[in-house]
Amino acid sequence: MKQMQRVSVRPRGRENYEIEIGANALDSVGRVARHTLAPHARRIVVVSNARVFSLYGAGVVRDLRAAGFNISHWLMGEGERHKNLRTAERALAFFSACKLERTDAVVALGGGVVGDLAGFAAAVYLRGIPFLQVPTTLLAQIDASVGGKTAVNTRDGKNLIGAFHQPRAVVISTETLSTLPPRELTAGWCEAIKQGAVGSRRLFEQTRRFLIAERMNETARSLERTHGRADELAGLIAAQCSFKAKIVADDEREDVGRTDARSRRILNFGHTAAHALEAITRYRRFRHGEAVGYGMLVAAEISQRLGMLDASELESLRVCVRLAGRLPRADDLDERALLRSIASDKKSVGGHVRWVLLERIGRARIVSGEQIPPRVVRCALRAALAANSGDKSEGN
Repeated sequence: MKQMQRVSVRPRGRENYEIEIGANALDSVGRVARHTLAPHARRIVVVSNARVFSLYGAGVVRDLRAAGFNISHWLMGEGERHKNLRTAERALAFFSACKLERTDAVVALGGGVVGDLAGFAAAVYLRGIPFLQVPTTLLAQIDASVGGKTAVNTRDGKNLIGAFHQPRAVVISTETLSTLPPRELTAGWCEAIKQGAVGSRRLFEQTRRFLIAERMNETARSLERTHGRADELAGLIAAQCSFKAKIVADDEREDVGRTDARSRRILNFGHTAAHALEAITRYRRFRHGEAVGYGMLVAAEISQRLGMLDASELESLRVCVRLAGRLPRADDLDERALLRSIASDKKSVGGHVRWVLLERIGRARIVSGEQIPPRVVRCALRAALAANSGDKSEGN
């Protein structure tokens, strides 16, 4: 068994927790749950979806039962459109039917949608019960499972109803990446690029080098079978988690008064346009990370047009996003609908959108939308969506 890597998350005024990362980390879920939960915790509900549970559910359930827990599982639909209050209500009813108590727990086994929904349900059930994150997609492993944000979508937008609820632990098994379809890997790599772009040039370059090496392999899914690459992959995931953990520790609840380069709000780089792309396509065309790929390019185009970002830095970002994989078509979308959706972004302050822009790779700046001419936003949107649209036949 390859050596496990660990990253500590230390939110101010809250209990610390550990992220465990390794090729066979799923074998550790029972041990981690027993170690982190109260001694008298008895029941656990595993929340997942049918596809993920068919691959990994039996092993996780077996491991948790061996640790002495009474296990039930509940499966939700797959995709963002199922991350809503109706689904949350069904999950809560299941928790109640299982007679979960305050010392019992929820385990989220799946991608970001499962993690968000399960975490939100755990946050509101009995005013909050423990939960553990076992993310199975790259995007969830480096982003969604770290930091305690949980939420559901509404017709008015993404993640509008939610709670901050930190997990008791995160268990990341890199073996789950070998079963992901290529688009899910692309989505995850876009989030990895995002964190490097706002975090540090070193992290950006580490991610870029890995992607270049990946493209030289047969397929992205061969990584776990390639000698020497599993440890490198785990190391990159650990570096990504470590960056986000530091941001979360200093600004857990995303203080709206902060505009510095280490505000948690810098993690929203690319998300202003991304959420609009998801919303106007009813969460059916883009994986979240794919939308973020476009959103980063929109924000970088704005940065360059405002004279903040050098053209060479914009090109570096473009190249890296291309390395992540082909994105679905986006240049056929209604520009006015996109601009209306951007204007209603949930992270607006004082009625103005707050854009996360770039001064350089590794250095972000938060800028109020009132300082950006509408013409600049329109032109940046057109340029980014046209330049990175994939095969025109991929519309939906």
